[in-house]
Amino acid sequence: MPSAVPDAELLLAPGCVHCPVVLAALTDELKRGRLGRVDVVSIVAHPELAAERGVRGVPWFRIGPFELSGAHTPAEITTWITRAGSDEGMRHYLSDSLASGQLDVVISACRRSPALLLPLLDLAADLDTPYAVRIGVGAVVEELAPDGLPATATERLLAMADDTQPQVRADAAHFLGLAASDAARERLQRLLGDPDHEVREIAAESLAASD
Repeated sequence: MPSAVPDAELLLAPGCVHCPVVLAALTDELKRGRLGRVDVVSIVAHPELAAERGVRGVPWFRIGPFELSGAHTPAEITTWITRAGSDEGMRHYLSDSLASGQLDVVISACRRSPALLLPLLDLAADLDTPYAVRIGVGAVVEELAPDGLPATATERLLAMADDTQPQVRADAAHFLGLAASDAARERLQRLLGDPDHEVREIAAESLAASD
């Protein structure tokens, strides 16, 4: 569970018309005690930080695990601060970002904040999640898997493999192949006997790919 009082970071540059608005909003939230700290960095003085974070434009800012950029009103910033304190808020962030095509942003955020992985998998386990978002979830997991998925993510995938919905079990079968752990392979072996033919097929493909 993320901290109820998140920290924030802001990257800005001289001449940026939206940077002062975001800076003022973050500073006000700090004074109100809704943020633990606000680190402000000029990308002119520290271009290496912008490169490290993959920043393409300013203002770029992080609130807890959320990475955001561009113009945001003080009210929007307050909303993101509130959402940073809950799993539901993280699901909102991930869903909104993927729905708007910000795949690289979500990948970057998940790399820096692995706590986002469980809410990300929750989106895959929810059949009400829009199709475009579900596709995005798969792309994120495929990108992150070569670096190794944390044990908590594998545990969530194992639970998804027991879901009553065949679509969720099929997604779990695909992701478990990417997890490449002993527990994942063992569960994939069991999925070879799943009642649903698509789940069985994906499980077989995942096992073959993990050999």
